[in-house]
Amino acid sequence: MKMECLGSHVKLGQKMYPCSVSLVMDLVGGKWKTVILYHLKDGEKRFSEIRKELFSVTEMTLSLQLKQLEKDGLVSRKVYGKKPPIKVVYNLTGFGKSFIPVLDAITNWGNQIVEEKGEFVDAVV
Repeated sequence: MKMECLGSHVKLGQKMYPCSVSLVMDLVGGKWKTVILYHLKDGEKRFSEIRKELFSVTEMTLSLQLKQLEKDGLVSRKVYGKKPPIKVVYNLTGFGKSFIPVLDAITNWGNQIVEEKGEFVDAVV
């Protein structure tokens, strides 16, 4: 029997889900959340550093996704200083780090797809 079938639903906080896969997709699903987590897996980064690496995301979308990841406990946000310019850094929490094996599997699968069906390029065309 699958774990998610031990009950008719799963619950995290106040949210109910039909299965554990649905719960995970709520936490990391969408176009940017998993990509943000991937770029934070090697250590803390400032907003501007993440933005440079994810050149096609808008600032507003990145900000909203980081806030959601922080709210869900996957990312921490630390503010240094009290008056502008302040320094803000983002990092994976312990909970966020528990997702690294999944990120590695996604990366490996993506690399395999590129090797078989695409190509690695040096610059965005």
